[in-house]
Amino acid sequence: MVARSLLGVGMKPSIQLHLNQQLSLTPQLQQAIRLLQLSQLELSTELRQITEANPMLEFVEDGAPEDPREAKADGEAVVADDGETAWDTDPGTPDTALDFSQSGNTSNHSASNDWEPQNAAPEGLREHLMWQLNLSPLDARERMVATVIIDALDTNGYLHESLAALATALPAELHIDEDQIETVRRQVQQFDPAGVASTSLADCLDAQLRQFGDDTPHLELARRIVADELDLLARNNLKQIASHLHADAEAVATACGLIRSLDPHPGAALDPTPVEYVIPDAYVRRDDDGRWHVSLSPSSQPKLELNQHYCGLIKQVKRDDAVYLRGQLQEARWLLKSLEARADTVLKVARAIVQRQRAFLDYGPEAMRPLVLREIAEEIDMHESTISRVTTRKYLHTPRGIFEFKYFFSSSVGTEGGGSASSTAIQAMVRKLVDEENPRKPLSDQALANALGERGIHVARRTIAKYRDALRIPGSSERRRAG
Repeated sequence: MVARSLLGVGMKPSIQLHLNQQLSLTPQLQQAIRLLQLSQLELSTELRQITEANPMLEFVEDGAPEDPREAKADGEAVVADDGETAWDTDPGTPDTALDFSQSGNTSNHSASNDWEPQNAAPEGLREHLMWQLNLSPLDARERMVATVIIDALDTNGYLHESLAALATALPAELHIDEDQIETVRRQVQQFDPAGVASTSLADCLDAQLRQFGDDTPHLELARRIVADELDLLARNNLKQIASHLHADAEAVATACGLIRSLDPHPGAALDPTPVEYVIPDAYVRRDDDGRWHVSLSPSSQPKLELNQHYCGLIKQVKRDDAVYLRGQLQEARWLLKSLEARADTVLKVARAIVQRQRAFLDYGPEAMRPLVLREIAEEIDMHESTISRVTTRKYLHTPRGIFEFKYFFSSSVGTEGGGSASSTAIQAMVRKLVDEENPRKPLSDQALANALGERGIHVARRTIAKYRDALRIPGSSERRRAG
């Protein structure tokens, strides 16, 4: 009896209090993270969708200047030459910068423009060629072969499939051999753009040369160069071409000029990939005193406000409708606060970048300083993940051009004096050395490394090769020019 009694007491339910902490991503925090990492165009699309679903929000127009550089925005920063930063800030503006250490999911639009342009889908290479095929005098068998050829083309218009592979894609009962496929391929090559369905660069250029009239000066010589001397043409070695073909140097120069007028990638012009336009998020300008001013672009803070008409209906409608409107009103306020915080965060990061990279603004890419995300994060007291989101697809308009925020971040390379140089600055030095080299004796990768070593920057030859490839600079053998 005693044992059962104790057992019963031991199993008696009780309430215990435990304290613990954990980070929870609320819907409002998730929305703020998503807005922070959007580009200007994506933000405009996102806000339009939100305003269409939320009656409490509406776009408004104001008298913002056409050129953001002409206006001084609230929170404009002034970076002086001595490194001090003086900010022209509205004291009433709250500090609402965003800082998120957890991962999240990933323009000003006028509501008065109800009629939007309905652009047709861009025409790709296949559609362009099929349209011409339908107007061609080819018979049904030849059109079937041409369709298979067109479907096998890459984005540049080249045919990489073998004739045997194309034959297997055709119905066996048609008994179409490789010679018939080659005949149709030659006909497709004459479609617009000329040179499509070619199997090699020489084949592509020759197809385009065949469309010139017989009276074109040195046409046959140009075809011989394309067939046998493309490697020498790539190195611009006109003297050796003339020697190999036993031709006059002036005639070779004219023929090579004709070849260079051709398009080596005829299908690329019809690539339907949409073009992404860049809208600066912040502007940098210099005043007469030599100080750099940083200001947000007017379009970085879309003109949204609460719809006062619907706000006034909350007290007039039925209870269920009022509950819905209050929910929409709360979401609208969260969105406006998130947008304000997004703009403030972008401005803070832009200020810090300009303060660190004043030398780039003054002297160009060769003066770029090494910079990593951690430095900016520590300076403005934010997490590195927040800086990473802000610097992605955000652009800074400077007197030297428009650059993505990430452009100003680069690793460091040690120098002879114990300091460090930015990899971006080294790439700019490589570019300058190549531009100033003797065209007859271009610098090799080792020669470039030696030239940088004379400036106190020791970089391996393979590193120079990597930077040169990133800059899309050909090797020294390809840069060599005839005397």
